[in-house]
Amino acid sequence: MASLASADLLRLATAGSVDDGKSTLIGRLLFDSKQVLTDQLAHVEEVSERRGAGMVDLSLLVDGLRAEREQGITIDVAYRYFATAKRTFIIADTPGHVQYTRNMVTGASTADLAVILVDARKGLLEQSKRHAFISSLLGIPHLVVAVNKMDLVDYEEEVFDTIVREFSDFARGLGGVRDIVPIPMSAKLGDNVVDASDQMPWYAGTPLLEHLETVAVADDRNLDDARFPVQWVIRDHAGDYRGYAGQLAGGILRSGDEVLVLPSGQTTRIARIDTFDGPLDEAVAGQSVTLLLEDELDVSRGDIVCHAATAPRLSRELEATICWMTDAPLRAGARYAIKHATHGARVVVDEIVDHVDVHTLTPDADAGELGLNDIGRVRLRTSKPMAFDSYARNRATGSFILIDESSNDTVGAGMIV
Repeated sequence: MASLASADLLRLATAGSVDDGKSTLIGRLLFDSKQVLTDQLAHVEEVSERRGAGMVDLSLLVDGLRAEREQGITIDVAYRYFATAKRTFIIADTPGHVQYTRNMVTGASTADLAVILVDARKGLLEQSKRHAFISSLLGIPHLVVAVNKMDLVDYEEEVFDTIVREFSDFARGLGGVRDIVPIPMSAKLGDNVVDASDQMPWYAGTPLLEHLETVAVADDRNLDDARFPVQWVIRDHAGDYRGYAGQLAGGILRSGDEVLVLPSGQTTRIARIDTFDGPLDEAVAGQSVTLLLEDELDVSRGDIVCHAATAPRLSRELEATICWMTDAPLRAGARYAIKHATHGARVVVDEIVDHVDVHTLTPDADAGELGLNDIGRVRLRTSKPMAFDSYARNRATGSFILIDESSNDTVGAGMIV
């Protein structure tokens, strides 16, 4: 247990088209790595037998909604947790249907790695391309192309090679992806998922789990640009304590550092960094801490504490790539609420710059609107100045959501360019 406690964390998302085997793959990972409880397995075996499946349907370990089990599809994002001696994993099983693309965006938004499944019989489909493109937009640096159901094409090497070539040609237009690893597998039978397959001696790479355990993600974090969005102001009843709580979204902050507070532009120094377990000399990206400042400044929720030399941009105008998530189209002139880090404001759409064709990754500058599941570039104007980075520089301070204030529904997810 000590080894598991010290293992580092990998967040991953499965994506791809309908019925490519995403839920089965996760079920196989859990089953073959001995992460399934006895009563869970007994229930899955019983349901599989009742349906006449002929063998245990491991996708039932993941598809938790009744509608998912009845239809044999994934609707909601299902999260599963497991650990090996080398690493702890959080898996987001995202839907394959086009109408649930917004769920895929939600599930993959915090992922370090995306597994794009491709059915070996069908090849690379539009939704597989769409999910690969969204993964690149979301700044996911590591992709695995899992060519699944190889058992149904007699484990033919040429089938695998053809899909890899097609994906490689498509991926030339993807930005922000550091590495793409193709793996041939059968999630149903367990080939190249946890254990290497005897059926594909022509494949010299590693099984999926071994790759997940060894892929390097420590260098993916931005440790150069300190970003501390203030989430909460903490004061004691006596008035002697005033701290600013939040999670460090980038970089490193140290006690004694001179810092800039945006949007006010005031400067001060960090007097102390507090945590539940006691004070720290420094805090790094991902840590939740409370900052105490040397000077009494007007700092509130939504402000960003940073170093002046590497400060984010402060502006009311921004340009972003948006994934649109609702039936009512996005058009110029529309008004929404914007949620950015811990900051909230209102925003008006100045211009729809273009709409991206997911087949060719070519922008269409003549598009006048974005419809459900469309992806395009948009210019926005906020009601008050906002401190932000490009998404490529910092995923936390370079992303936002748009909210329809009449329904309180999230209608769009944006990545600032």
